Amino acid sequence: MALLASSFIVPPALAASPAPAATKPAAPATADQNPLLASVNGQDIRLNDVRQAMATMPEQLRKLPDNIIVPILLNQLVDQRAIQVAAAKAGLDKQPDVQQQMQQAAQNALQNAYLSAQVAPTLTDDAVKAYYDKNYANKPGAEEIHARHILVQTEAEANDVIKQLKAGADFGQLATKLSKDPGSAKQNGGDLGWFKKGDMLPTFWDAASAMQPNTFSQTPVHTQYGWHVIQVLGKRTAPTPTLDATRDQIRQKLIQEGVQKAVSNALAQVKVVRYGPDGKPLPEQPAAH
Repeated sequence: MALLASSFIVPPALAASPAPAATKPAAPATADQNPLLASVNGQDIRLNDVRQAMATMPEQLRKLPDNIIVPILLNQLVDQRAIQVAAAKAGLDKQPDVQQQMQQAAQNALQNAYLSAQVAPTLTDDAVKAYYDKNYANKPGAEEIHARHILVQTEAEANDVIKQLKAGADFGQLATKLSKDPGSAKQNGGDLGWFKKGDMLPTFWDAASAMQPNTFSQTPVHTQYGWHVIQVLGKRTAPTPTLDATRDQIRQKLIQEGVQKAVSNALAQVKVVRYGPDGKPLPEQPAAH
């Protein structure tokens, strides 16, 4: 789960991709549609309990056949109930720290329920399509660069690499021999493939984007990993991404916007007082999100 700028955690029901219809938690059903599967000290576990657990699983696991996944989840629910009963018998639910954790869990559940109720109805196909049309459709794709690099530990080493390249040394061979980047050096002569701006550290991207294809950096490029010598092999503008390719990304963006809006609406309905180290109220100021 990713923290939003608002400092709220995306509710699990929103963060996960929508579950297939067959595995979504069912609405309250009749006894036949929601059969009893087990009981632990008289506490019933029904099919809907399993479905609710299933809805929180990764999509690839939700695709498993019911005859495989239902028994697994049922066993987990039975184990959980047994542990809860044993913990209550031991009086752990009376311990102050456990009570505090239980209260916090209840508060988190209430918070997540509110955010889900506010945001989930806005995550429609029409909303995703509208966001795509506004931000992606008929616009050029991102700039991409194809480059390779040689990573060394010191500036002096990098200057020596540049000196060898100017003398006619082969970039790929030097990368294989000298580069400290295990991901690119040994396997493909320092080749990083095609990458976009957000894929690289800003200093690396700025240096590469300022270069022309089929040139190498004339001065070393410093990042937190060391000193780089970069060779740009090509540049291109990526095609406009399709709606299907951006659907999940757009959905996450809509979730973030929806959560921030819900938080702002909730704050507008309450009075917030913040206190300084001296215990006195601080001047009112807008909350940052």
